[in-house]
Amino acid sequence: MKHLRYRQAICKLLFTLLAAGLYSDPAHALDMSGFTLSGDQRVGYVEYEYDNPDGLPTINRGHKDSRGFYVIPKLSIETPTYRGFKAKVTGAGATDFGLNENDKQSRNFVFDPENNDPFSILQEMYVEYADKEHNVLVGRNEIVTPMIEADDYYMLANSFEVARYINSSFQDTELHIGYFGKMAGVWDSGDDGTEFNSMSDASFVPQINKDEADDAGVYYAAVDFNNGLHHAQLWNYYADDLYNTVFAQYNFTSKNRYFNYDAGAQFINFNEVGDLKSSDTRIDYSIYSLKYDAALENGFSVATGVAKYTDGDGQGSTLGAWGGYPYFANGMIFHFFEAGSLRDAASYKLQGAYDFSRMGIDKLSLALRYTYFDLESKYSISSDGRRQDFMKMGGIQLKYKFLSGGYFTGTYEQHKIDHEPTTWALRLIGGYKF
Repeated sequence: MKHLRYRQAICKLLFTLLAAGLYSDPAHALDMSGFTLSGDQRVGYVEYEYDNPDGLPTINRGHKDSRGFYVIPKLSIETPTYRGFKAKVTGAGATDFGLNENDKQSRNFVFDPENNDPFSILQEMYVEYADKEHNVLVGRNEIVTPMIEADDYYMLANSFEVARYINSSFQDTELHIGYFGKMAGVWDSGDDGTEFNSMSDASFVPQINKDEADDAGVYYAAVDFNNGLHHAQLWNYYADDLYNTVFAQYNFTSKNRYFNYDAGAQFINFNEVGDLKSSDTRIDYSIYSLKYDAALENGFSVATGVAKYTDGDGQGSTLGAWGGYPYFANGMIFHFFEAGSLRDAASYKLQGAYDFSRMGIDKLSLALRYTYFDLESKYSISSDGRRQDFMKMGGIQLKYKFLSGGYFTGTYEQHKIDHEPTTWALRLIGGYKF
């Protein structure tokens, strides 16, 4: 009966979205005397199967089988620009209409798992100034940077209380400086993501280290050069009394008569600072990565990546923290630290995709991805205490955009780690933007 109610609710809501699309034109947001009203009505069904219905700690790190159906309404209003200034306010929320079972929501990352209650949030509220060479933004914003970002591919984007400045007075070059004070986002926050908490509380370090950091934020600075052929960027994030992150990446993007391609090299370093240095928590490692992506004129594309983690600890406290997922060799859904440890590990990614517009079906694409992690068995230990040699991820993803503002993404991934039951996940997420 519960599954029937799920299906009925999903069908009813999708029909409503489809009907709305047939009788409206979402190509442009509603303009009201210079004020712009826009929105995003998102719905989704997610299911995570760990072969662990009771959440036993000796199976898949204690992760419990989870599933749920959710509706995420989002509405924004933006002022007209006056002498370079404008402001924006966005309200958002999440509900399940009481359809979900509370004991099946621990790994869905939509509600706060402590109470599983629907919520609403003032997602954005900022003032921005922009001219040809300067951009200043202060307030709550779904900002995107390599290691801290909105990460808007799940149910609701991350948002940050941030102050940032971008200077673009140099040719092909941007200079960035800024400060992140707080974060909200259930998918990527290490605290209650249904509300704004300090960056230190939203981190993935142990609670004792969060307390020592005393609501600290994250300072950052960057240089970003991009002339279309060469793209080089260097970012540094300093989380006071937690850890420093260095992100460096170079991409060479070009094309020939047969295909377009993007070759890249990446370096990321995490290193403990301040009070964290004197604690028992260790964060001191780097990731070296290479990638090569190519898109052919016939609609097929391939993406490859390889990464090496150095022999240092701290992956569980840093990977995916604050929404940053710039890694070249990764899976589609799961967080990296499903394995016991990625210390001294290596990973390899191969992805193939097809754009169906070449067959006359616009805005439809299909991708298949396989990622293999070669684990270091002396560091990666299974939930029941055995050494782990590998982690495998295989997935398929279908994306489709329709009726100007409609979109849908369906993702299935199977996940196998040495000495753990095979797990799988399904995400069906769609919506309608206006």
